[in-house]
Amino acid sequence: MADQKKPVKGPERKANRRGAARLAAVQALYQMDIAGAGINDIFAEFESHWLGNEVEGDKYLPAEAAFFRDVVSGVVRDQARLDPLIDDALSKGWPLKRIDAILRAVLRAGSYELEHRKDVPGRVVVSEYVDVAHAFVEKDETGMVNAVLDQIARQFRADEFARG
Repeated sequence: MADQKKPVKGPERKANRRGAARLAAVQALYQMDIAGAGINDIFAEFESHWLGNEVEGDKYLPAEAAFFRDVVSGVVRDQARLDPLIDDALSKGWPLKRIDAILRAVLRAGSYELEHRKDVPGRVVVSEYVDVAHAFVEKDETGMVNAVLDQIARQFRADEFARG
């Protein structure tokens, strides 16, 4: 069988695991925002039930648990500082509190990663969170995510974005 898929190895595998961690982090942040769940409960729930498991018939990719924990805990720790940055990047008249909760989670996670995860190129971070947003919302809203995160990336990583 020539078209049989080979197991993913190397950087691609790490990227897939990080992509799954980003998706899980956004879902966790959303759940914390909507239900008021605490961070320890969220970690326990996601690590035992979601990450790499099957839920309601859907198989979830194995996620890089340490990356998931870093993004979620970092957003929780830095949210009071991140939210005004996101507000400034949003169109006037559309403060963050008026944005859908899932988009708030995407923007917060992306902003955190742009500031703190210098091991990941800024353009990759923006692209990954646009992809995450696409799983939940329409194309117009993913365009907004792209524009806001691009603007924030230029603040946190001006040198990286100046190079082209």
